[in-house]
Amino acid sequence: MKPVLSAEVAAAIADGRPVVAMESTIYSHLGLPSPANREALDRCSAAIREGGCVPAVTAILHGVVRLGLTDAEHERILGPARKVAERDIAVAVSQKWDFGATTVSAAVSIAAAGGVSVFATGGIGGVHRGAELTGDISADLDAIANYPVVTVSAGAKAFLDLPRTLEYFETIGVPVLGWKHEWFPAFYTRSSGLKVPHQV
Repeated sequence: MKPVLSAEVAAAIADGRPVVAMESTIYSHLGLPSPANREALDRCSAAIREGGCVPAVTAILHGVVRLGLTDAEHERILGPARKVAERDIAVAVSQKWDFGATTVSAAVSIAAAGGVSVFATGGIGGVHRGAELTGDISADLDAIANYPVVTVSAGAKAFLDLPRTLEYFETIGVPVLGWKHEWFPAFYTRSSGLKVPHQV
């Protein structure tokens, strides 16, 4: 899979400037409601730019894997979508989905394929409660382990089994670091009550 880069992202990569990949599910109707989704997209993109980087939203548009979107395409991703995890990318492309909104696993794989080594999101998936019976573990975790992309997030979603999520990261060899903070966050709260193994 080779994603199509926006002109801005392609120029940044060619010039050696930093690029930060983003998912698109949270900005679609599958994530935040309007107008909060527009505000979130604008604020996240602005924060990335303020840090001296180029934001690169990932998506499947008209059956094409994209890394970096135009302003008009940003408007498109605020609407109806079909969710695309890493396993769904080939289907979305072959069936030419109009808009496939990327999850963390899809976005990380697209970032790696496009030569982008940093990805930022809100909350990642994780080990679900009762996973010892259902086996329900988000594909996000293995994608984070398998691709050479640093994932910056507000921890895992609060409804998950966070102790088991951290244990799973240890099992698959993913380092978990807190940025100037000793606690593992839980998406919309600063602390889950669980300490991170390392801090930077």
